[in-house]
Amino acid sequence: MSLSAALNKVFFGEIVKGLGLTFKHLFEKSITQQYPHTKPMLPDGYRGIMSLLKYDDGTERCVGCALCEIACPSNVIKVVSAEEPGRPLNRYAKTYTFDVTRCVFCGFCVDACPVDALAMTKEYEWASENKRTLFLDKDQLLAIGDRNFPLRGKKPEYRGSIEGDWYLTAVKAKAYPKQAEKP
Repeated sequence: MSLSAALNKVFFGEIVKGLGLTFKHLFEKSITQQYPHTKPMLPDGYRGIMSLLKYDDGTERCVGCALCEIACPSNVIKVVSAEEPGRPLNRYAKTYTFDVTRCVFCGFCVDACPVDALAMTKEYEWASENKRTLFLDKDQLLAIGDRNFPLRGKKPEYRGSIEGDWYLTAVKAKAYPKQAEKP
């Protein structure tokens, strides 16, 4: 054992280093944030509570595919889908529930959504004395989306199903070239 290592053990070198760092910061001016009165600036990639979005005409974007439910590692999302009356191939989320208490705010649900119906907001003040208020349904998630994303995207034009008239006329219009007749 060298002399410096022995002195370090005798005089508790690690403790002296730690106290030196403490005393160094003791005389610096402290930075205090007055939190409830001044809100912190959050970065652009901040992932707060999740929200459901609507189109500019007020219809919901969610088609009830439940890919967000599958992608969620904590199983906090539950989706029950249904078909629109009169349009059997169009689906929507009949019920959509979200458990904030179990969410890890990973954003996998937002990435999995094929129609961009989900978005992470910058809301973070969700402390509550009652755990039951942190189970959000579809209406509450849509209200969060309206509050945080007032500018909405335009709804894509509905062209019908593959069995619809527009598909048959498009296929007939292409008219495959006729084969040359054999003599």
